[in-house]
Amino acid sequence: MTGEFSESWLSLREPADAAARSAELAGMLPEGIHTVRDLGCGTGSLARWLAPLLPGAKRWILVDRDPALLAHAAAITPFPVETVQGDVTELTAADLAETDLVTCSALLDLLTAGEVDRLAGVCAEARTPALFTLSVAGEVRLDPALPEDAAIEAAFNEHQRRTVGGRRLLGPDAPAAAAAAFERAGATVITRPSPWRLGPDQAALTAEWLRGWTAAAVEQRPDLRLDRYLSDRAGDPPTASIGHVDLLAIFG
Repeated sequence: MTGEFSESWLSLREPADAAARSAELAGMLPEGIHTVRDLGCGTGSLARWLAPLLPGAKRWILVDRDPALLAHAAAITPFPVETVQGDVTELTAADLAETDLVTCSALLDLLTAGEVDRLAGVCAEARTPALFTLSVAGEVRLDPALPEDAAIEAAFNEHQRRTVGGRRLLGPDAPAAAAAAFERAGATVITRPSPWRLGPDQAALTAEWLRGWTAAAVEQRPDLRLDRYLSDRAGDPPTASIGHVDLLAIFG
């Protein structure tokens, strides 16, 4: 989605992310979590959501490739955090030596099957539980529905599975791939749906999401002509349910 890593987009979506994530899974985390390492942290929204649910966690390590996002996350998070510039695909068990929980949000769908397998193996080697939230599930429901919705959804999902630099992204296959990878690595895996539910009070987010959703679909299928679709949607903004999945993996 265009602008998905910008401060403005990440800030706009933060309330919807917080409302969607599964507090039930957070409540299943083992006791004794002191240090949390958040991969691909963006603006730090996951840490801000999770911290009140983990009062024992006193050390938060935010990891991202983008130094500007790391600086922004540290500046706006209302408790002390450490920042590390790095890539989730380069994580090692040694990095997790003093980590009690690995987290990420809206990230697994941007990885390949091999990268998710490797991540599960690293967590297994370190015996570190993982809480991964808001992986795209590829399911969109709009009300009112329009005839073009199904074709846009299919094209968007194809775009999410595209090959970039020789890497075939998982897109909406990520939740199932991650669950299987962590189970193979010996974890107990629990998943919960965590859909965005957008209504009239999130008009700005809905409009920005629609622009990104349709732009990705057209990039994948240039034959789609969606100018009228977007104008119709702008005139009658839909309510939306946008599918995501949260995953908890715990090693016995």
